[in-house]
Amino acid sequence: MSDNQEKIAIELIDVHKSFGRQQVLRGINLQVREGTTTVIVGASGQGKSVILKHMLGLIRPDRGQVRVFGSDLTRIGKKQLNKIRTDFGVLFQNAALFDSLTVFDNVALPLRERTDASEAEIRDNVMDKLAMMDLEGAEGKYPAQISGGMRKRVGLARALVLQPRIVFFDEPTTGLDVHKSNEIYRLFHKTQAKLKYTAVIVSHDVPKIFKLADYVALLAEGVIQGCMSPEEFQLSKNPLIRDFVETTMGPIYSSAEEEDSVLYETV
Repeated sequence: MSDNQEKIAIELIDVHKSFGRQQVLRGINLQVREGTTTVIVGASGQGKSVILKHMLGLIRPDRGQVRVFGSDLTRIGKKQLNKIRTDFGVLFQNAALFDSLTVFDNVALPLRERTDASEAEIRDNVMDKLAMMDLEGAEGKYPAQISGGMRKRVGLARALVLQPRIVFFDEPTTGLDVHKSNEIYRLFHKTQAKLKYTAVIVSHDVPKIFKLADYVALLAEGVIQGCMSPEEFQLSKNPLIRDFVETTMGPIYSSAEEEDSVLYETV
């Protein structure tokens, strides 16, 4: 592991969160290493998006710490929080584009709202990100005039336009077919290799999402059951992780009696 990877970008320490009588998070402990991709998986309704909202500072825990680049989001004011958020990019589940704005203006919006960049600088930046997404020629179109896959790419361009240090992905391939999902993953890989951002992904797209992951964390029963490499995850002896792997990927087994056993999948 490189020195860059050993730096902690985000750390959740004993995070608890309830909504009314429903206890969702029961003591979350998780580290996200800088420059890596951490994928949070788990059954629907376990609270994966709640973890994401804590990392973004959108909600505060009932107990525990949420540290981003060393600053505890539970103890800072709105001004400091907004400053930290300038290092964030977010790709929402539905891309969250503004229907009344063109593709260009959707991507340019964070630059116009958060920076003092000139229109010439904004244009150069936006067109660079659109080119990165293979969207040359689409800048004058409106969201209703482009496909679902293209809307996702516009959302990714907007998430990256401020050169964020951390990018959050909430179910990035929801609603896309296999071909378009693979296209998004290809662009994700290309942009992260170029821009070196830290990525946190909440996804149901298992096992495909494992190909992008440096670390996979399973949320179950209100806690992180483990955060490890995809290979270690698939061979874990934790009963909850094993059950998740077998449910989502088919019967994959690691023989405890044969240390050199190979990973295989039955169809």
